[in-house]
Amino acid sequence: MVNLRPILFVLLALLGYTIWVEWQKDYAAPPQAAASASPSKQKDADIPRAADQNTVQAASDTVPSLQKARPDSGDLPPAQAVPGDSGRGAGQEAATAGARELLTVRTDVLELAIDPVGGTVVSAKLLKYPVDLKAPGLKVDLLSAGGPDMFIVQSGLLSQEPAPNHTSTYRAEKMHYELAQGADEVRVPLTWDDAGGVHVTKTFILKRGRYDVGVRHTIENRSGQDWSGSRYEQLQRTVAPSKNSGGFTNPGRYSFFGIGFYSPDEKFVKIKFDDVAGEPFKRSFAGGWLAMVQHYFFAAWIPPSDETDSYSTQVYSPGGQPHYIARAISPPQDVPAGSVKAFSSRLFVGPKLQNKLEDIAPGLRYTVNYGIFTVFSKPLFWLLSHIHSVVGNWGWAILLLTVLIKLAFFKLTEAQYRSMARMRKLQPRIEQLKERYGDDRQRMSQAMMELYKTEKVNPLGGCLPILVQIPIFIALYWVLLESVELRQAPFILWIDNLSVRDPYFILPVLNAAFMILTQRLTPTAGMDPLQAKIMQFMPIGFSFMFAFFPAGLVLYWATNAGLSLAQQWYITRKINADN
Repeated sequence: MVNLRPILFVLLALLGYTIWVEWQKDYAAPPQAAASASPSKQKDADIPRAADQNTVQAASDTVPSLQKARPDSGDLPPAQAVPGDSGRGAGQEAATAGARELLTVRTDVLELAIDPVGGTVVSAKLLKYPVDLKAPGLKVDLLSAGGPDMFIVQSGLLSQEPAPNHTSTYRAEKMHYELAQGADEVRVPLTWDDAGGVHVTKTFILKRGRYDVGVRHTIENRSGQDWSGSRYEQLQRTVAPSKNSGGFTNPGRYSFFGIGFYSPDEKFVKIKFDDVAGEPFKRSFAGGWLAMVQHYFFAAWIPPSDETDSYSTQVYSPGGQPHYIARAISPPQDVPAGSVKAFSSRLFVGPKLQNKLEDIAPGLRYTVNYGIFTVFSKPLFWLLSHIHSVVGNWGWAILLLTVLIKLAFFKLTEAQYRSMARMRKLQPRIEQLKERYGDDRQRMSQAMMELYKTEKVNPLGGCLPILVQIPIFIALYWVLLESVELRQAPFILWIDNLSVRDPYFILPVLNAAFMILTQRLTPTAGMDPLQAKIMQFMPIGFSFMFAFFPAGLVLYWATNAGLSLAQQWYITRKINADN
């Protein structure tokens, strides 16, 4: 007979690996903090950075000269240099924002906190997304002003002439703005003046229902001489050794966590934070954007699509902790004396809503990372979201999706179940062959293969349906894992969150019951003792594995197992009745 051991061992290996991955998520020791960039790598980088306290002091002393640097040189005010305090880095300066009043602006979906120093965005609360269902008033904050998981959004201007950067202090008319009832947008102007006559207004433009924020630098040149400069934007963050706050559960372990750059030619380039020091990114292209991505949410700078910007990464280590920076610099523009010109860009801080990302910017959909199963996961999410638009509940959408998938493979599984039912009827004859050939396994196998051929029975009938479903199962796993639309989505009764495991393990147990009943309908004649034991162990193993999986995924598998059981029972009963 055909040896089923390799197939069973593959399934068992997959089961063991999945259990190990899930165990690692919950119980593994936290990863070590990323190592600081080595002196040699820092020396080779083109972007200024601080390797020690002396370098910090020197960089701080050069702020005026760097601020006057040629706008086309790519130089920036050092991220670690803050005027008047040479020992503090930009992240540390942001961390002191809590000691002074921050400007806040609130819409129906966003609440931003902006530091007057640099107009730096140090907090972005997503008002539609609570951290936990048990604390609905505590919202996910994508950014953080300081600490081990500091994450801030900076922007400014570069010029040979006076220009504000992310270390400059702006003035604000008031410290709180809110989207008025019936209004579509709210504007937050910050102003900066130079004694020589250069006046800059940095305006944040927030719109109702949107997570993309317009950021505009308007230069009024009253200096009597021409002004030329560039705009820059950057995202800066640190990475904590272990992260379990802000609505995220250690995102680096199971969803892409790092920096991303999009260009029309290369599409989406992903860079892990650990790789920034060794291989700094440096490209120039139009129609692109940069982002820092994590589970469910991300922040991105999106320059004008017709503008060729210079994109780069940098890492420096004030106090020994790496600070990672992703940056874009625009081409220089001239502002003649007596004229006004504006630099514009967009900042996105929000969730990975798949049906809306592409409307915001081309390629933004790539922030949803399904990995190698994208070819299966994207169609599954598309179908799942369309079903949800009709039924209004993600749990029922998963159930209906399971039925549709079952119908799509109906003919395949019907043929296999018919073959298995015939095998079941052949069991008495197989027992006779065992008695006839005894321990002569070679002649026994030949006789069984001849019997299968004569009766047109496929001995792999029990394994093929499972093998066919594995890619879909894994693809749906990534849909449930990566889709913010299903985050904290309720179903019915005890399942109030499809994106986490079943709190009472009812679905895994139900799935095990379906698998055990299915085994009773599956012929075991011809199996050696080891194969039989593996088959008996599988329902228990799968139940243990599913105890860790999101409830939505177990709902799919249990529903599929129940439908398969019903289909196999019906076909077996019908064949028995016909004979």
